[in-house]
Amino acid sequence: MIRILLVDDQPLIRAGLRMLCDAESDLTVVGEADNGRDAVTLAARLTPDVTVMDLRMPGVDGITATGRILAARPAARVLVLTTFGDDDHLYPALTAGACGFLLKDAPPTELLDGIRRAASGDSPFSQEVLQRLVRRAVAARVEPPRPVSGLTARERDVLNLVAEGLSNTEIADRLHIGVTTVKTHITSLMTKTDSPNRVRLALFARG
Repeated sequence: MIRILLVDDQPLIRAGLRMLCDAESDLTVVGEADNGRDAVTLAARLTPDVTVMDLRMPGVDGITATGRILAARPAARVLVLTTFGDDDHLYPALTAGACGFLLKDAPPTELLDGIRRAASGDSPFSQEVLQRLVRRAVAARVEPPRPVSGLTARERDVLNLVAEGLSNTEIADRLHIGVTTVKTHITSLMTKTDSPNRVRLALFARG
């Protein structure tokens, strides 16, 4: 069971997220906070598997709260869920230690998949956010990527779609394979390319 802490200053948003999560057999909401200060306290007391964090909140904001949560428990997984996908929110959140960044207009299935991926150690990003990260990283890179041999044809197909910013479900639909199979290919790709997360894997593919 994946234990979730919800952090958002809007009660309606929290209620919707709770209903969405509690409807899943493998997810349970163990706490809620409407500000960053309480989020830090609850994260320390409840030790959730994933904290779903809003960014703009009164008092202590989500970026500051994320930094404090990670400072106290470096293995914590904080998944940002926000309306604001601009660089002024994205990069400070990642610098603070957030493991992923989703937008509130994402489909419910993408959010649920993102929570599960965050809990498993992956780095979920909304497609447009991932594409922007990759573009910036490619533009800033000086050294060429390390060549890798031994990729299967299917792994190359999956790698190309990761580079496009597609989610596991979207890749599965595009290639007519199961989501579990996609996850297996991505795990293999990360190992073969020495990529610690999905963003680095996408960067490798774009190189």
